[in-house]
Amino acid sequence: MTYKFDFSSVLAQWPLFLHGAGLTLRLSLAATLLGLLIGTLCAIGRGSNNRFVARACATYVETIRNTPLLVQIFLVYFGLASIGLKVPAFLAAVLAMVINVGAYTTEIMRAGIESIHRSQIEAAECLALSRAQIYWHVILRPATERVYPALTSQFVLLMLATSITSQISAEELTAIANRVQSDTFRSFETYAVVAVFYLLLSLLMRTAFWAAGQALFTRRRKLGTPL
Repeated sequence: MTYKFDFSSVLAQWPLFLHGAGLTLRLSLAATLLGLLIGTLCAIGRGSNNRFVARACATYVETIRNTPLLVQIFLVYFGLASIGLKVPAFLAAVLAMVINVGAYTTEIMRAGIESIHRSQIEAAECLALSRAQIYWHVILRPATERVYPALTSQFVLLMLATSITSQISAEELTAIANRVQSDTFRSFETYAVVAVFYLLLSLLMRTAFWAAGQALFTRRRKLGTPL
């Protein structure tokens, strides 16, 4: 039996694919921004002198990093619904992705923060900088620069992981592909097109992160301005 490839019926659904790709990007952007915020706060918390805060952050990180993302998504979507909190699929997907990427970002940011030598902090204290200024200028911004490649890779992986949210009917790219495949019965062609979309989205995100890194770090170093 010879299989005849036919992409015409699949490519005719390009508006649906674009819609799914757009939702995938929105989901990724929301999870990236909120996850970076949570990860940064938890990284600071893990180094806190307050034992309760440090242990709470450590427990959060270890719990999330040692449980499957799919289970976390189900807990948010079905678990909250079982106690009377009906959450829309997109919002549930965002919450689950934020919780997940926040834990991984915590460890990345913690590595960056721990790379800042104590002497730099002591020098800032001698200059009478406030605690907020020390954290922002001496710790967080240099730390972020050092771990920026790792953060970039983590957030691109996050975008690819959004495909799992199709399991709760979030209308992202993989969910659209499943619908197109069931309508056209062209499995190979459908998922080949989706693979190309994910490749393009990955390249787009990496380019955007590279441009952001150039704007935030490289230009500042060339101008000699403080980070």
